Amino acid sequence: MSTKFALGLDLPKIGVQHHHAHIASCMAENHVREKVLGVALDGTGYGIDGKIWGGEFLIADYTAFDRVAHFQYVPMAGGDAAVREPWRIALGYLREAFGDQIPELPVFARIEEKRIRLVLAALARRINCVDTSSCGRLFDAVSAICGVRLETNYEGQAAIELEMKAAQIEDAYALETTLGPIDTRPVIRAVAEDVMRGVGVDVIAAKFHNAVARVILNVAQAVRSKEGLNRVALSGGTFQNFYLLSRAVALLRADGFEVLLHAAVPANDGGLALGQAVIASESIA
Repeated sequence: MSTKFALGLDLPKIGVQHHHAHIASCMAENHVREKVLGVALDGTGYGIDGKIWGGEFLIADYTAFDRVAHFQYVPMAGGDAAVREPWRIALGYLREAFGDQIPELPVFARIEEKRIRLVLAALARRINCVDTSSCGRLFDAVSAICGVRLETNYEGQAAIELEMKAAQIEDAYALETTLGPIDTRPVIRAVAEDVMRGVGVDVIAAKFHNAVARVILNVAQAVRSKEGLNRVALSGGTFQNFYLLSRAVALLRADGFEVLLHAAVPANDGGLALGQAVIASESIA
């Protein structure tokens, strides 16, 4: 809506990609101009390839960015309906992870069978589906698979309630991380298998959060090895999750990284305007 509004104004326009703005806002708050590895994790942002981004690793400064890694795209059936009903997102992730042999998880007993069939048919035929790399949607999917939250009443509810369940343990699901697309299917399989085995939600939630924190560290290590960058900026609404944030920061700092965080400026979309302003200012300076 804000983009449409801006396009209707009789003023010069400077387009700024959503996740680039997130990283620039964190850089600006920390008075940094040099390139950083920006980790932008959130629910929804329009990507330059026309898909929905949200699990992004960008080498960025105020003038440009290079997307060096991202969570693997997964089809999301129903658009905004999927955000309100995380079980739809869960089906998309499960179908990617298991193909047509999706396990009969306890959570599906709480959903009308006809609705499940309709969503699976939409996913199979790519009807009303959009690809997303969103970390927020990954959290929603895990929350639904665990039976924590199937429908939401406010933004981020499924992820927030999953965080509240997480035990204070160090175990993590194994997730191979390379630059480029990051395959999330092993985590989804491991979560589903633990649910089927009756593992407690507190343990599953913790192992999932810890896996994402380790992905952040592993990508940062790969970028440092290749590009020599030792400064990491964390931004996006997913970093309002204190469990994830604290684990990621601890891992990065223990490995010698300088970590840039938000304090005065919101990590979520409330901070976007600052990032947009500094990027636009740089382009016209």
